[in-house]
Amino acid sequence: MYLFNVRVYGLLLNDLNEILVSDEKTMNVSFTKFPGGGLEYGEGLIDALKREFMEECQLDIEVLRHVYTTDFYEKSSFNESQILSVYYQVKAKGAITFDIKVSPFDFSNEKQADKLEVFRFLPVETLEDKSLTFKTDKQAWNTFKTLLENESRKD
Repeated sequence: MYLFNVRVYGLLLNDLNEILVSDEKTMNVSFTKFPGGGLEYGEGLIDALKREFMEECQLDIEVLRHVYTTDFYEKSSFNESQILSVYYQVKAKGAITFDIKVSPFDFSNEKQADKLEVFRFLPVETLEDKSLTFKTDKQAWNTFKTLLENESRKD
């Protein structure tokens, strides 16, 4: 039997042209990625993304556009499943009220848990794909950055 793990992520820009990233630690593995997570059975991609942002950030979002879908094989870092990730550009419908960190993996105020997660905003112009852990996030970031550059040339 082949197992597929469908993931959905949001690329959220703030008014300062910074993008939201999530620093996480689970099963003693630390990684930086975009906010989002796994699709639950019976759920659509958009509903899953909205649920993930509400669960992780207590933030209601609007999905603006599709950015990237995995187009290569990627095995999960945590089990034997194949990862299929879908990325959307999103925007906050309200004020951002969750805790924003400055330093990577600043879990100093977090309670010990199976999964630790904190958020940072990084300037779009300085975020490099090597700052992201997973190949799919790197590819999605490069695709999104190209979209943003093409749009700024049109202005």
